[in-house]
Amino acid sequence: MVPEIKAETHKKMDQSLAALKTELAGVRTGRAAAEILHPLLVDYYGTPTPMQQLASFSIPDPQMILVTVFDRAAVKEVEKAIRTSDLGLNPATDGSTIRVPVPVLTEERRRDLVKHVKHLGEEARIAVRNVRRDANEKLKKLEKNKDISQDEEKRGHEAIQQETDQHIKAIDEMVQQKEKELLTV
Repeated sequence: MVPEIKAETHKKMDQSLAALKTELAGVRTGRAAAEILHPLLVDYYGTPTPMQQLASFSIPDPQMILVTVFDRAAVKEVEKAIRTSDLGLNPATDGSTIRVPVPVLTEERRRDLVKHVKHLGEEARIAVRNVRRDANEKLKKLEKNKDISQDEEKRGHEAIQQETDQHIKAIDEMVQQKEKELLTV
């Protein structure tokens, strides 16, 4: 029973890390990166569709993203999704290709993005702590029902705390790396 709880806890904490990694990839730095467009949804024939399903991306130079739309009928909608996103990008259409110049970030915008990254990191830490709390409650319940001994419960709590510490450390490292990326001009 305890190994299942540990495995489930590890899996859920890994999912929190993966979610943070995805969100951090969407935070724009001063260089062009196709990942910033991946979370955007396009109104494709009335259905919100991830941009990745409608187009391919390339980076011809550090300040430009080229978006090649598969369906010419969706070009206007893809351009609109990029323009109305909160990324501050101004796309230009050229047939079925959309050129997205990535402007250099101002110091003020960099600071705002660092605050946003720290907020995302804190949300991920909270998610990991919630997983820890749920696992600890399950262990207490098992011990209360006499399904496991007090020693097993204590060892389970210690293992879950170790797992939590490892994941919090990984989150902090990811946030620091993104901050460093943002503040490097």
